[in-house]
Amino acid sequence: MRIVRIATLATAVFCWSAAQSQGTETSASDAKPPPAEAPDFPRPKVDPEAAVRGRQTFSTACAFCHGSGARGGEGGGPNLLRSPIVLHDQGGELIAAVVLNGRIDKGMPKFNMPMSSVADIAAFLHSIDARADASPDFNPKSVLVGNAAAGKAYFNGKGHCTSCHSVKKDLAGIGSKFDPPHLQDMIFTAGGTGIFGEPSATAPPTTVTVDMPSGTVIKGRLIEMDDFNVVLVDEGGNRQTIRRDGSVPRIEVHNPLQAHVDMVRNWEDRDLHDLTAYLATLK
Repeated sequence: MRIVRIATLATAVFCWSAAQSQGTETSASDAKPPPAEAPDFPRPKVDPEAAVRGRQTFSTACAFCHGSGARGGEGGGPNLLRSPIVLHDQGGELIAAVVLNGRIDKGMPKFNMPMSSVADIAAFLHSIDARADASPDFNPKSVLVGNAAAGKAYFNGKGHCTSCHSVKKDLAGIGSKFDPPHLQDMIFTAGGTGIFGEPSATAPPTTVTVDMPSGTVIKGRLIEMDDFNVVLVDEGGNRQTIRRDGSVPRIEVHNPLQAHVDMVRNWEDRDLHDLTAYLATLK
């Protein structure tokens, strides 16, 4: 069994405050508008040249369904600027999971393109000012736009969340523990917020069982695995690097967060926002 490493990145909330004049009367002509509300999701710095290349690739491969501005198009594709995958993505690592594998059940084919092209598309999407054509009081990156009742139904039904979680146990009061952006990030990443599969300090460890040809079974905490080696810390606290040759030795990986990792390709924007709205009510 191989690990599918998907980058997951934690989101942060920025707090902005407008300076106010005190003790001085200000005329309407002198008044300055307050700064625009900071986005709930910090955006990565964008290479302008990559964004230009990405726009060209996007126009060819994606614009028919998602629109030239990524806000939805004639092909019925969703608004990508509100997609949780795009909002959490930094350099194409999450977008690639969808682009390279497709969403066949939704009518999206998979695209055979190099990761560099996916990164360019990501740069183009991240370069778009999502609020450029919105009213001043509308923030398209707001995470509390869902329906809490629908989120509850999803939690107890389609999402199969109750197979691992309980609102009276591990999720009790979660709406008070996390603000909405961090709450949605926790739903999306399950707390595994490191880069390229590296878990956060609070994430439960991924373990591995290695069945050696000799009959010896080695168990431990997985550090790293690729097509050639598996690195682990065994139950005795010893770090071991074991050579791989195809399917030998037999390796079984146990990732407590795998269900959330698998959901990256299947999330519907509406369901994620509804679930966020529901969990935010659990004070």
